[in-house]
Formats: sequence, structure tokens, C-alpha cells
Amino acid sequence: MTDDFSSRLAQLDWDDISLRINSKTARDVEHALKADKLTRDDFMALISPAAAAYLEPLAQRAQQLTRQRFGNVVSFYVPLYLSNLCANDCTYCGFSMSNRIKRKTLDAGEIERECLAIKALGFEHLLLVTGEHQSKVGMDYFRRHIPAIRSHFSSLMMEVQPLAQEEYAELKTLGLDGVLVYQETYHPATYLQHHLRGQKQDFYWRLATPDRLGRAGIDKIGLGALIGLSNSWRTDCYLLAEHLFYLQQTYWQSRYSISFPRLRPCAGGIEPASIMSEPQLVQLICAFRLFAPDVELSLSTRESPFFRDHMIPVAINSVSAGSKTQPGGYADDVPPELEQFEPHDGRSPQQVAQAISDAGLQPVWKDWDGYLGRGAQ
Repeated sequence: MTDDFSSRLAQLDWDDISLRINSKTARDVEHALKADKLTRDDFMALISPAAAAYLEPLAQRAQQLTRQRFGNVVSFYVPLYLSNLCANDCTYCGFSMSNRIKRKTLDAGEIERECLAIKALGFEHLLLVTGEHQSKVGMDYFRRHIPAIRSHFSSLMMEVQPLAQEEYAELKTLGLDGVLVYQETYHPATYLQHHLRGQKQDFYWRLATPDRLGRAGIDKIGLGALIGLSNSWRTDCYLLAEHLFYLQQTYWQSRYSISFPRLRPCAGGIEPASIMSEPQLVQLICAFRLFAPDVELSLSTRESPFFRDHMIPVAINSVSAGSKTQPGGYADDVPPELEQFEPHDGRSPQQVAQAISDAGLQPVWKDWDGYLGRGAQ
């Protein structure tokens, strides 16, 4: 057996998990809500249809845990799209190689202008995003540009194609703090349906990426499933919780974050296979807070201003704001046809910060945790 999460996933039967989740009762939900430490069975109960009637007590418990673990702080980050070149053909993504969009990769001068524009907005936490293109936007490109980007910001994460363990270790020496890598779906057959060409077709190479990150000593590892890609968001998100639990046990030195992307409109986009309502998204986020109280839960501009303003005070401790999902979107007025997806919350960072302050929380642009030692958390 391989020494990574794929060996654990092989023990988990998708249909069996779906049946178990759907058979949970009100009594199971009530038991989970009272538990000091949730089991995986309790988590199943909290994401089950039976828990829909318990949103209020679930949200109250999630908010209590969030305040206990993270105080009133909500940290801000912003994505910087370096390139929309991609060598994959994925049914749900605006950057997919089969989409006839204009392609652009930022050079050193353009990156510098983007960094200065982002700094002027107040951000200190940057997430670098590219399409997946090994030859044009691979390690050579990262080696060339990451040190200059890092010099502007207090923390740097990336969401790019999966890399080898030694490449992650090298990027860490250049100033990389964290990596987001979404499995998209944990159902291999569905995964194959949506990844038609390119390196991303390899389900198991992608699945083992967080293991390689953990072995490389990357400080923060971000996980997520693309909600709506498979026919059961509940089963996908349960397997995401299994993945998180495995990683926390195996690479305990790393910190973890969970994101909750729902399918959004994009060029050549598909209709979701399963629809998740906003109350169901509240249910899922709160269930994750109870299951993993110390893990960072993040909410992007894919969601509406109304939803974000109401959800952030309950269980979220990391948000993006003012996101531009096309290369060159901050310094220049770049046309939206370069976008990966269309953000739903188009407010300025200051407007989002004001909404967070109005809710009695403290927006934090710079995390001093790295300087003071992680024990502070």
C-alpha cells in the first residue's frame, strides 16, 4: 500500500458513507451537539439531512468555539493571479485549455505593479494563483519571481499545480508559507469525468499532494472540495474531513485550513451535479468548526456579501476581499474575459473590513503569529 492518504481512502466506500449520512437521526444530531470532541460519526450526523432542523444550536456552538479558539480576529488575504495559462482541460474552470479566452502571464514588471497595488489596499497576506502549466508557469517561473513577491508581504501562500516534495521544500526556502490544493472531488469516477486532459487527470498524484507538503515541512496546508461537482456534497465533504483528520495525525507540525468553494459561473462552465443551499453551507461550515475547532475556516468572494456578512461572525476566521481573478487585475483595468470565475462579493477590502468591524470583530491585515511563535494561537 502507498504511504499516503490514498491507502485510507481505499478503505472508505462512497455509497456506504452516503447511506450512513442519510440514515442519521435527530437523536444522533443531538448527541453530536453535546459532545466535547466530535467523532467522525458525530460529524456525519451534523452534515446529515437530519441536522437541518438544528441550525440555530449548531451555529451557536460553532460561534462559541470560534471565539474561544480565535478571539474576535478575522484575518484578510487576497489572491494574486500570475497566469491563466493552463495545460489541463477541466469542465468547471474558466482557465481550462479548451476555453477560447485570452491568455496572459505576468512578467517581473507587471508583478511588481500588482504587488504595489495590493499593498496600497492594505494586504499583508498574499495567495499566488496560476493555471496549471508546468513548462511556462512552473518551478523556473516561481524561482525567478517568488523572492521579489515575498519581499513585499508578511506571508505568502500559493494555489498552483501539484509539485514534488523537493520542489515544495525549495519553495519554502524562498519564502513560501503555505499551499492550497483542492481535491475537487474524492469520487475517482466523477473526477475522471471532469478532468479530460492534462496532468490533473491523475487523481492519486493530486490526492497525495498534502502528504508531500507535510513531508516538506510546509507550515500551512489548505484543503477543500469543489461543492457541486459530485452528486453528493455531503459525501465529498465527509471524505474531506477524513483527509483533514489523517493529515493532522500524520503531519501534526503543519497548520491546516479548509475552504468551501461552491461552483460559480465561468467560461464554458457546467451546471452543478448537486445543489447546496445557503442554509446547507451554514450547516457544513459549522459542522467543520465543531469537528476541528483549531482549524482555520476560510470563505472567499465566491459567496454573496449578505451571506459572508452573516457567516463570518459565526465560524469564519479567514476571508479574501476585493479579489480579482484575472492576471493584472489590481494595477490595470483588465477585461473580465481573463477571469477564472466571477466573484460574487465585489466590495472593496475597506467595505468588507467595515462590515466585519460593525459585527464587533477585528479585521487583521497582518498576522504577527509568525514573529511571536505559533504558541500564541
